[in-house]
Amino acid sequence: MREVVPEGIARMPWKLYGLLTAIALFGATVLYSAAGGHLMPWAGMQLARFGVFVVMVEIISRLPLKLIRDFTFPIYAVLLIALVLVELIGGIAGGSQRWINLGFMQFQPSELMKVAIILTVARFYSILPIGQIRTINAIWPALALIGLPAMLVLLQPDLGTAIMIAAGGVIVMFLAGLPLRLFIGTGLAGAALVPIAFSFLHDYQKNRILIFMDPESDPLGTGYHISQSKIAIGSGGIVGKGFLMGTQSHLDYLPEGHTDFVFATMAEEWGMLGGVAIICGMFLLIRWGMRVAQRTEDRYARLVSAGLASTIFFYVAINLMMVMGLAPVVGIPLPFMSYGGSSMLTVMLCIGIIRNIDRNRDTLSGRWT
Repeated sequence: MREVVPEGIARMPWKLYGLLTAIALFGATVLYSAAGGHLMPWAGMQLARFGVFVVMVEIISRLPLKLIRDFTFPIYAVLLIALVLVELIGGIAGGSQRWINLGFMQFQPSELMKVAIILTVARFYSILPIGQIRTINAIWPALALIGLPAMLVLLQPDLGTAIMIAAGGVIVMFLAGLPLRLFIGTGLAGAALVPIAFSFLHDYQKNRILIFMDPESDPLGTGYHISQSKIAIGSGGIVGKGFLMGTQSHLDYLPEGHTDFVFATMAEEWGMLGGVAIICGMFLLIRWGMRVAQRTEDRYARLVSAGLASTIFFYVAINLMMVMGLAPVVGIPLPFMSYGGSSMLTVMLCIGIIRNIDRNRDTLSGRWT
């Protein structure tokens, strides 16, 4: 007799969850090694968070998409107020003021704003008439929505997160159909303003950019992170030194080897093969998000799915460029690999909303008004 599989279980995206689990397990393995062969606190906590967030993804996927759409602007407003409160009463750690102490947890609104900015700009363009997409009315409101949180985050100071918020919003503007000449012109104008913007950066941010341009100028000071990261990656070779055999992280030569520079920790032990495996896994995840956008006819849902998939791409691309010395050190973690709950929460929120769109795409058509 043929066994009947419940419809809810049959419709579960087992390939997606299998991919996420494989990446998370590999990340936990790297964290286990970075901790010197100890499960706690890094690897164990990372796996526990992942289990909770997988449940969260499935819950989000079963919410009415209309509910997410209708609450987009209120959520954006609440997070914007929270960013203002960070400046007024936020906690300071490591020279940055990024958290609000809620008693039972430290709340970092800038992380959630990475998701909210995608939803908000997509919502704006979903209610804008198609005929106005190439007018000034399609530009300045979106720039204001992006600029306000980006500037507040920059004041914390958190250059990496500010860049991701701005990049996520601009990507949605591009996908909405704004003319390419606008982005080229804005890019040229932005390049001309770089010297002025540079003067407003904090001293440590200026040093990071200068060191990026010439890492060997201060190898034992500001350039220490990137120099040790390159040594760790290069010493891994093709197949790596072997599990638990890394020296850069175990001898504490590599700073932040379990967070921002976890890729270097991995590459030393697993080599180029491990790096390629991570990149391929991330590529499959991002491709899934983009394919959901392609298969969705609804304007809002398409912009949201593509925008959130781009956010995951920015996490991966910026982190990898940073640890390889191709970009300044800006403190962007590698999803599922770097230890920490904030970045994993953000990425899993992205996946949950994309999963929601994928689950409901057959009932979506045209545009909402």
